[in-house]
Amino acid sequence: MIRYGFAFIVLVHGVIHLMGYSKAFGYGNIQQFTKEISKPIGIAWLLASLLFLTTEILFLVKKDNWWMAALPAVLLSQVLIILYWGDARFGTVANLIIVIAGIVGFAEWDFNKMIKRELSVFWNVPVHQQRIVTNRMIADLPPIVQKWMQHSGIVGKPIIQAVRLKQKGMMLSKQRGKWMDFTAAQYFTTDKPAFNWQVKAKLMPLVYLNGRDKYADGKGEMLIKILSLKTIVDSKENAETDQGTLLRYLSEICWFPSAALNEYIKWEAIDNISARATMRYKNITASGIFFFTEHGDVRGFEAMRFGDFNGKTSLEKWHIRSMEFKVFDGIRIPCRSEVTWKLKDADFTWLKLELLQVDYNKHELF
Repeated sequence: MIRYGFAFIVLVHGVIHLMGYSKAFGYGNIQQFTKEISKPIGIAWLLASLLFLTTEILFLVKKDNWWMAALPAVLLSQVLIILYWGDARFGTVANLIIVIAGIVGFAEWDFNKMIKRELSVFWNVPVHQQRIVTNRMIADLPPIVQKWMQHSGIVGKPIIQAVRLKQKGMMLSKQRGKWMDFTAAQYFTTDKPAFNWQVKAKLMPLVYLNGRDKYADGKGEMLIKILSLKTIVDSKENAETDQGTLLRYLSEICWFPSAALNEYIKWEAIDNISARATMRYKNITASGIFFFTEHGDVRGFEAMRFGDFNGKTSLEKWHIRSMEFKVFDGIRIPCRSEVTWKLKDADFTWLKLELLQVDYNKHELF
């Protein structure tokens, strides 16, 4: 509703500027302007109108460069309003609304541009000749992990080298906070373990968070901004973030099971429904326990992970619970999950997510 309200303001503003052009060229009885408008100035009114209407179209079709038309439109419009202040001064309010939105639009465009630069490097990896997962490949895994491989449907299919997926869900930024709806896109590579996750979460009406979490070359980074303008989290180049993002990658191999065969992951049987996975990559090591159903679905993952709580970093138990399963591209995986910190005073469930789309070995960006 707010989005369409803003679009309506831009549209009306553009139409009003068109009236200035009509006044200059004698089209219709335009009484809103009491001063005479010369034809050259009338052309300026027309140009401002066209820029606002272009802004309208780009905004409605969700092009993130819509601000490129909006900001020059506001600049030209405000000059014209000053020249015809008595008749057009109220247009300043609309210009103020549009310029504020335009600044936010520019910040989001710049944030997305940064992510696209990262992805152009991240996603530009060589695709090796596809090998097929065989029973022989999984023979040395713990029995329950073998059952997972079989039940997921990965046996007989190509090894997954790249993954792209879309998510939606809800998240909390702090304990006893308010749930925020979010949408996200994520990309993985498996020969060299890496991921890039971009999220947009609604903090409140008109205010949202843009975030990017990534793991590449053994290093982790987390960046979160309000309205793409103000940085509230910028964590990188520290052992805690590196360990945390490695663990996240390990936990999420349940979405691309053939990654369990990579040499950087070692498996150890615990019992008939659980197994410990230890991942070692670029001098960072972390372990977690995968829990399975008797049929071989991944029902959970648990590990000790660093987290930030009330401004302090501590090592806490981190638990993922699978709620539902679905087949994507022939592979059965968890499609709905909850993520919980098992803290000393109480459990803190902070993330509820659902997979909307999963594509394997498709080297194209969304």
